[in-house]
Amino acid sequence: MENVVKNYRLFHEKATLIENILGKSKKEKFAALKGISLEIRKGEKVGIIGSNGSGKTTLLKIIAGITTLNSGKLLTEGKIVSLIDLSAGFHPELTGEENIYINALLAGMDRSEMKSKIKEIIKYADIGKFIDAPLYTYSSGMKLRLGFAIAVAANPDIIILDEEVSAGDEDFQRKSMKKIDEFVREGKTLLVVSHWMDFLKKHCERIIWLDKGKMVADGGMRILNRYQSGGKNSG
Repeated sequence: MENVVKNYRLFHEKATLIENILGKSKKEKFAALKGISLEIRKGEKVGIIGSNGSGKTTLLKIIAGITTLNSGKLLTEGKIVSLIDLSAGFHPELTGEENIYINALLAGMDRSEMKSKIKEIIKYADIGKFIDAPLYTYSSGMKLRLGFAIAVAANPDIIILDEEVSAGDEDFQRKSMKKIDEFVREGKTLLVVSHWMDFLKKHCERIIWLDKGKMVADGGMRILNRYQSGGKNSG
């Protein structure tokens, strides 16, 4: 990643038809990322920290291909699976099983791999008879289980996640943490955006600190300690 910039347009009031036609709608540019450059090597376990609005999730969404950058360069190698917003690709009118087929393709599985893993995904999600029910009948926890089951079945090289994996009931939390631990032991690349400091201390070896779209620091776990102690955003 080299000099990556991402801007958003913020609309403070709903524009009138005339304002839209004349290009005078009330909008403001928000710079989410301001020239971020970094290299993440295969097998690294990287935690990304910063206050709300610092650009953490935007950075991971760009790496995952969920969000496009405005300028700069990005090169990724290997299969990437994002555990950010796990239910984002689901269709509410389709059943759980039908959503598995669609989202498994989006996660990079081919049709033969998807067919061989469908039973494994259903078993891992463990949502019982709801697998044949339309998604709009699901609780948020069931959507989370289904999305996670599809993502981990894709056997990614790079895993991108945020605090969502710490949600759900205790059974889901244990199951998801066990799978993440397994990925770590297998040497997969892990990118985490989190305020969940215990998780970062356990799983990460490198910390990237962002503030207002800029990189404050990039290095070892001492950065996490400095961030927790309220260190100044410099150096």
